[in-house]
Amino acid sequence: METKFKTGDKVSWNSEAGRVSGTIIKVHTKDFDYKGYTHRASEDDPQYEIKSDKSDHIAAHKGSALTKIQ
Repeated sequence: METKFKTGDKVSWNSEAGRVSGTIIKVHTKDFDYKGYTHRASEDDPQYEIKSDKSDHIAAHKGSALTKIQ
């Protein structure tokens, strides 16, 4: 079973620049438009908006791409 995250959780993920960490700022449980693309999300397979710790960059990822950190 995939881990469910909540707003405020600290997570990390792989990007082109290497491992990145940030804080979840929003949980999407319905399809949403982000940066010109429709991202698919549901109650069973949510997507998360994460603010990078090192910049103001906001990323959107599925839970399977994220790892919870302390």
